[in-house]
Amino acid sequence: MSTSVHPTAVVADGGRLGENVEIGPYCVIGPDVVLGDEVRLQSHVVIANHTEIGAGSTIYPFASIGQMPQDKKYKGEVSRLIVGERCQIREHVTMNSGTEGGGLVTRVGNDCLLMVGVHIAHDCQVGNNVIMANNATLAGHVSVGDYVQIGGLAAVLQFVRIGSYAMIGGVSGVENDVIPYGLVKGERAHLAGLNLIGLERRGFSKESIGNLRSAYKVIFASDGTLAERVSRAAEAFQADSSVAGMVDFIRTAEKKPLCQPLGQNG
Repeated sequence: MSTSVHPTAVVADGGRLGENVEIGPYCVIGPDVVLGDEVRLQSHVVIANHTEIGAGSTIYPFASIGQMPQDKKYKGEVSRLIVGERCQIREHVTMNSGTEGGGLVTRVGNDCLLMVGVHIAHDCQVGNNVIMANNATLAGHVSVGDYVQIGGLAAVLQFVRIGSYAMIGGVSGVENDVIPYGLVKGERAHLAGLNLIGLERRGFSKESIGNLRSAYKVIFASDGTLAERVSRAAEAFQADSSVAGMVDFIRTAEKKPLCQPLGQNG
């Protein structure tokens, strides 16, 4: 199979197409766009500016990818959107390139599923194997770890960090950082335990899950400061890399506090 471009599609001079690319009807590809091997654009897809789409990815109708950031601070600086391999980008998904204030790159990892109406704003850094359900949205500068699942209609505020393997419930407003393996939900999202089902599905051992549950109880207990509780968990479970990752995530917080269980403020 060779690269195929429908007669109604527009590929600007300078657009680079890999091998076995398929571009369907009424797609528009900008002059600085790079499409990897076996990328498929079904129809009516617009890809603009300095955007790279990884090999084997499929983009469904009416997606708008790589348009300029929705940020008044953006002054036209050259910035990029990089999407990984084997991603499924469904209808009406929008993703914006980066800004000078965020490192000039918006990035999405490999094997992600972005369902209908998902929005990924400027300067977001999204890991591998992330699933975002219908109409979930990320504001600017959000960081999302690997294997995160974000429910439909959830909205994540700018600069929030979401740790790997976390799960965000549908219709949740996430204003604060979410620990790795955490489960958050609610109109103003609160921490509701660990994403235990997700951990089991990803092959975490019973021992590791048990250690994470015990560490969670220590970290979100009521006695002492958060820093003291985190130190106790780090010492008690220092041999467990999963717990160590959660501890490191909490200790490296910068712009946002943590999502906490209901009735707790850290």
